[in-house]
Amino acid sequence: MQNYDVDILVSGGGVAGLTAAAVFGAAGFSVLCVDPTPPVTDRDAEGSDLRTTAFLQPAQALLEKAGLWQRVQADAAPLQIMRIVDAGGAQPEPRVVKDFNATDLSDLPFGWNLSNWLLRREFMARLNDLPNVEFRPGTGTKSVFTRDAMARVGLSDGSSVTCRLVIAADGRNSPVRNAMGIKVKTTRYGQKALAFAVTHPIPHENVSTEIHRSGGPFTLVPLPDYQGMPSSAVVWMERGPEAMRLASLAEDDFEAAMTERSCSLFGPLKLASRRSVWPIISQVADRMQGERVALVAEAAHVVPPIGAQGLNMSLGDMRVLLELAEAAPERLGDARMLDTYNRRRHAEVRARVAGIDLLNRASMLQSRPLRDLRAVGLNAIYSLAPVRKTMMQMGLGARG
Repeated sequence: MQNYDVDILVSGGGVAGLTAAAVFGAAGFSVLCVDPTPPVTDRDAEGSDLRTTAFLQPAQALLEKAGLWQRVQADAAPLQIMRIVDAGGAQPEPRVVKDFNATDLSDLPFGWNLSNWLLRREFMARLNDLPNVEFRPGTGTKSVFTRDAMARVGLSDGSSVTCRLVIAADGRNSPVRNAMGIKVKTTRYGQKALAFAVTHPIPHENVSTEIHRSGGPFTLVPLPDYQGMPSSAVVWMERGPEAMRLASLAEDDFEAAMTERSCSLFGPLKLASRRSVWPIISQVADRMQGERVALVAEAAHVVPPIGAQGLNMSLGDMRVLLELAEAAPERLGDARMLDTYNRRRHAEVRARVAGIDLLNRASMLQSRPLRDLRAVGLNAIYSLAPVRKTMMQMGLGARG
């Protein structure tokens, strides 16, 4: 009879990996989570992740089940309205503004926004509370050897771990996925995203605002007040050279540029953090499972930061994996379980990646006639109540 060191080895200690470790640990499985880079958990430290994550309703329920939501709830900014602004006319000013209100679907907000650096800090603290979970930062995955009954994972500290299931949450260049020989399809847009926090004199009133002109959306997502001022997280997507030019601007010039790009909807924007730059791609794995291995999060799929889909898709992966594991714990990691996981997730993931790809290409449009057509399309979607409601439901994770 095979002896296991742990039930599950989670490769990757980002937000997705820490979430997976907590989700399965809270369900009673023994878990080891490893990551070669210790998480940066201080907002203003070099290397901190200044992006934010909007947890939509289904994701929040999973976090609560894992004991994670209780740790971050007080710092979460609710997202009551998703506002889409088309500013694709001759001047950078709103010409179409449409609000998608969560009250059309339920009594809850669409979701809640949280800073990634804070998520890492609080999720790590939750792992420390779980006696059956160990987090080993500074240790990475070096090799994966699998057989029908088990997986043996070699770690960078020279040790090896025998487990029933490997969850690959180790990013878009996943070592585990590569070790399993699973190929990916990657789409490069020539875009980069600037991520930073701002303060502004006009309150956001729990409205997430996505402004489309060209190059990609400029999105302001509510944060709790910062130093007594209303605050938002910003993701500003542009073509690569323009993004790098903006990133190098002096602070005063950058603030003037971002205020103009925001159509001054919140008044003058002031930087409230350093700026970070991230490449934008779409990526989807050929399959989401291998022998004793499940791919989740960016190991399985990467999308541009539009509509808060990225990490919420990842938590969708974990929700399905957990359902299967809890339904038949004795089959954790076996071929039948992982084939079912792939069947339930892969088609939906591919459809969402394709849909977000189309939205991103529409947001990048340079030509005025095509930008005008984009505005017409937004008006058409919004004017049809059943279509508008269906779009909101799909955004929250319902299957189309």
